[in-house]
Amino acid sequence: MSLVLRPRTDDKRWTDLRSSASVFVLASGWHVDADGTARAVLRCAGTRAGAAEITALAKAPDVAGAPRVAFTLHVSVVPYPREG
Repeated sequence: MSLVLRPRTDDKRWTDLRSSASVFVLASGWHVDADGTARAVLRCAGTRAGAAEITALAKAPDVAGAPRVAFTLHVSVVPYPREG
């Protein structure tokens, strides 16, 4: 699944993307385009059931301190049915 975050309208910029449980949902290919659009690919493990929170962090470029969570996506993973 592709995740696209549009450019922010405030002074903050997208800085990072994190998964709370990378065993269930792995974020890869994170990058921010020149226009401020952020993109990533989310890959889900279809063999185990679970849940993860994908969080995108943002901060103003000229302000000291750590980026803060600006977007959260809750993902539930359901395993593929097994043929028996």
